[in-house]
Amino acid sequence: MLTARTQQLWFDRYVDAEWFGDLAHEAIITGNRATLRAETQRYRDLYNDDVLIVDAGGGEIANTGVDSRRTEVTALLAAARGNRHSVRPPHRLRPWDPDTMLIARPVGSGMRIVGAVLIEVSTVRAKRDISDRIALIIVGSWTSLALFAGLALMVSRWVLNPLARLSESVARLTATLPEPATVDDAPPQYGGPPEVRELARSVDVMVRAVNDAADAQRRLVADTAHAIRNPLTALAVRLESLGRVIPEHAQQSFVRASAQVDRLKAILDGLLKLAVAETPARFGATAVDHDWPRHCAAIRIVEDRVESWRPAFTEAGMTVAADVPEAMPVEVGIPEEALVQIFDVLLSNAVRYAGAGAHTDVALRVDQQWATISVRDDGLGVELDELGKLTTRFFRGAHAAAGGTGLGLPIAAALTQQYQGEFIVSAGYPRGLHVTIRLPVIDHP
Repeated sequence: MLTARTQQLWFDRYVDAEWFGDLAHEAIITGNRATLRAETQRYRDLYNDDVLIVDAGGGEIANTGVDSRRTEVTALLAAARGNRHSVRPPHRLRPWDPDTMLIARPVGSGMRIVGAVLIEVSTVRAKRDISDRIALIIVGSWTSLALFAGLALMVSRWVLNPLARLSESVARLTATLPEPATVDDAPPQYGGPPEVRELARSVDVMVRAVNDAADAQRRLVADTAHAIRNPLTALAVRLESLGRVIPEHAQQSFVRASAQVDRLKAILDGLLKLAVAETPARFGATAVDHDWPRHCAAIRIVEDRVESWRPAFTEAGMTVAADVPEAMPVEVGIPEEALVQIFDVLLSNAVRYAGAGAHTDVALRVDQQWATISVRDDGLGVELDELGKLTTRFFRGAHAAAGGTGLGLPIAAALTQQYQGEFIVSAGYPRGLHVTIRLPVIDHP
């Protein structure tokens, strides 16, 4: 902007100087200087710029008000008479520069220089134009800055208002929670807006409270187990000792009472296993034994459990077979005891509920990320409307055989999901039950 306005002014006046140079050349040759003086005066009246024209010896031919004694004027005229004048504009104008600018050029051309022309150009209007443009840019910049600041404020409020309300709700909820039993020695420091920092601190308190609640739940389950199991064991021992003195006519009632005690023990054990299985692994992080393997060889577990249960299948009049890939070591992300417990639930259910003559297939398929284990039987199966309820606690199918607690499949499903797996129950084809387990494969370097 500054350069363009400076160049416009300089080139306009330089063209005028060339025109005066042509007039001065004619006046010097003809000796008629009246026309030249009249044109310089008219130019002064029109543009308010003074003009000075000298001959080859430095004598004035026409002057409308230029101080010829000034050092810079004398130097420019001497340079022009020596054909050493500038043909480029000076530095760009700035509002604080002088109010005049000198432009000089020779009269004549080549080696025939007969004088010089100098115009004292007023820069007041040009500097005013430049100041106006600078002021316009400053005003526009501040206006844009104010608009963007207002827009940023509106957007920040739009974003942070929900966070502020959420932070208040979380703070009210946190205030109702008991003080965490575990307090960090050095609580984390958060950055960002105050609403985000406050929300982060409240969430930290909630997380510690939830962890404490989970720990308390585990302790309650363990304490309850010990408190109930011991009286049940003592009751079972007393019943067994009474069995020798029970009269013949009361033997049937005695057997039913003993069976109820055994069922209570089975339900208690199942509830304990289910409580442990449904506890997220991250909540038990403080009790994790890092030296204990967190993965196992799937093929070995499949083959071992099938062979262990084969006598039970044979005794029940059923068959079982395993289909596993050969020479392919597969490590899955679940502890061995958990996978064994899942298999025992599935194979026990097949023995108990599939029915005589049923066949059970256990298959293992592996891809890059997942190991898929399927346990499929061609037995009695369940009603279609009961499939989605089989992993519900204490649910038993309408045609299920006597016995069982209704906790086996919920335990297996909870264990699978605890280790980021999938547990799917579907109907077999053309009949029977099909259970699919997907577990993550562990890559070893």
